[in-house]
Amino acid sequence: MEDQFNWILTIAIFFPMVGGILILFTPQKEFVKLFAILFATIEFILCSYIFLYQYTNATGTPILVDLNSSWFPTNIFNVQYFLGVDGISAPFVFLTGLLGLVAIFASWNLSNTNRIREHFMWLLVLQGAVVGVFTSLDLFMFFIFWELELIPMYFLISIWGSGRKHYSAMKFLIFTILGSAFMLVGVLGIYFSTDSFNMIELPEKIATAKLIIPASMLFLLTIIGFAVKLPVFPLHTWLPDAHTDAPTAASVMLAGVLLKMGGYGMLRISASMFPNELHQFSWIIALLGTINIIYGAVITIRQTDLKRLIAYSSVSHMGFVLLGLSAASGAGATIGITGASMQMFTHGTITGLLFLTIGFMYDRTHTRYIPDLSGLAQNTPILATGLIVAGLASLGLPATSGFIAEITIFLGAFQTWPIFTSISAFGVVLTAGYVLWMIQRTLFQNKLEKFNALEDASIGEMFPIFVLIISIIGIGIFPSIISDMFSSGLQPIISNLQAIN
Repeated sequence: MEDQFNWILTIAIFFPMVGGILILFTPQKEFVKLFAILFATIEFILCSYIFLYQYTNATGTPILVDLNSSWFPTNIFNVQYFLGVDGISAPFVFLTGLLGLVAIFASWNLSNTNRIREHFMWLLVLQGAVVGVFTSLDLFMFFIFWELELIPMYFLISIWGSGRKHYSAMKFLIFTILGSAFMLVGVLGIYFSTDSFNMIELPEKIATAKLIIPASMLFLLTIIGFAVKLPVFPLHTWLPDAHTDAPTAASVMLAGVLLKMGGYGMLRISASMFPNELHQFSWIIALLGTINIIYGAVITIRQTDLKRLIAYSSVSHMGFVLLGLSAASGAGATIGITGASMQMFTHGTITGLLFLTIGFMYDRTHTRYIPDLSGLAQNTPILATGLIVAGLASLGLPATSGFIAEITIFLGAFQTWPIFTSISAFGVVLTAGYVLWMIQRTLFQNKLEKFNALEDASIGEMFPIFVLIISIIGIGIFPSIISDMFSSGLQPIISNLQAIN
């Protein structure tokens, strides 16, 4: 490809970062939140434009490309400044823009005395880094942005978190860096075998190159790195701690987009570049997915902290992503992998809404301990509506996005792994158990006297709640909005897998 610049992706990455730095120099604290909203809104518009452009101009190749082949001295490393979007990445770029805006609104009640400049700065830097992950088409750049997001998330948890915040932030950092070490070895093995970081050319080059590390080992090295971020049992233990102690905004971003980076990496790198190995190890992926689903759901039932409950439910729901990916080795590859992609997107909006409403409730009740909560729906019907919609979508109620994603995965995976899929289906029953139990205990039953004076959501809180509700129900009723886009982006991967099958 020749050097070209559309600039839109470059702007989408660096605009929120620059905005965050500018916020640090805002003289009056009362304007900090307004500037943060402004920058996040513009970023959301940029991400929406990228999504709509891909929706209306879907092709088999990346679009909106920013490419500079001489960005890095070629005599040192063959690194390119290479950005682009396709049907796989465009929905996640949109999701990042949406949840980035939601995270700013989630921080609206942050005290002016609580280092608010830094807080909003790190949120915006985090948003830019994640957009960089989803748009990078050079493995070197992908790894840079992958590591860059660790910094803002670490500070968000360790400074503005609660409980054992320093422990949880450090645990998140250690686990993620450990996973990155495996991924880095895999990336270097790919580069020194092919002399390329170009993610578009690499599938063909890897298939014909003499690899210095066996392809099966490269596949495992990359997928372990992504498994930590997803996360996959038994590499998941950092997630409940990080979620429990993180501030609401950080939880929204962590569950909504950072976990999806793991699944995205599996699709973009592991599945795309190593189709034979994906086919070979698909039974292990199916097994791990089933364990994730059942184990995560069983542990979730035992939780009494609302945020910890949602954190373990994320472990369970990310198991569906693995189950859909495992369908790659059978006749249901197209349906299964498309379902896995949809599950990542829909889970982002669902858990984003769950953490958002729970965060708003915590601001009012000052507790997340379920036995201490009761009858909240009477005084906070809007917050209750948000929690109910997100909960029902999480258990896969028809007409919600959660149902569409899960049924698509089941339809694809059953054709390949009927036993694993049948066992995994019980995860839906367990999900219904803990979701309905949580809703009944916290929102209904008898209202406690100490909650008589609770106020419902303000206008600033209503906006992100209703936006996410619209997204969940809209995709549930009209799923082709994202399913068709994912299908077009996944077509090269699926074609390679079908050639093997």
